Amino acid sequence: MDKEEAKKRILELREKTEYYANKYYDEDSPEISDFEYDMLMVELRNLENQYPDLIDKDSLTQKVGGHVKEGFEKVEHEVPLQSLQDVFSIEELRLFDTRVRKETNLDEIEYSVEAKIDGLSVAIEYKDGKLVRGATRGNGQIGEDVTENLKTIKNIPKELKEKVNIIVRGEVFISKADFEKMNEEQEILEEKTFANARNAAARFT
Repeated sequence: MDKEEAKKRILELREKTEYYANKYYDEDSPEISDFEYDMLMVELRNLENQYPDLIDKDSLTQKVGGHVKEGFEKVEHEVPLQSLQDVFSIEELRLFDTRVRKETNLDEIEYSVEAKIDGLSVAIEYKDGKLVRGATRGNGQIGEDVTENLKTIKNIPKELKEKVNIIVRGEVFISKADFEKMNEEQEILEEKTFANARNAAARFT
């Protein structure tokens, strides 16, 4: 693929990923699977890496998908909530490790690894150990204030043991069992079922 072909494909991929991201994040109505979307993003990222002069700040490889929704008070994040990059091969993990060692100049590095939870990213702020605000990721810089909704989640402590000032990033998610139960109830009520657990969590956050 020459540069002109790459440029054309990059523009196509940006249009597609922006459309599907809007469906997923803003409308809570995904049209393709997470894997299919991820593969589009991988292709876009690889082409931009191959032709860095074609990288644009509006590409979803350079910013967070999703927009601030109307009807919620806006919250400017003290620390931007960026997207977490997916990897799909051992080689990509090795490249990540190489970048970390290069940036830190450390030979011995330990990693803490856990399974990815596909939920709704939120930032919860505590002052003097008390929960004062919770916000969605939004566009990474500005999110929506969903404090009262988050207070209804029993696993989120309203007060910490220590009187610290801290912002905690986490994921609001619904278990598979609860998700299936919710869809059963939607069917009984003859309401539209949820496409996946992430979108169901977003609806109620």
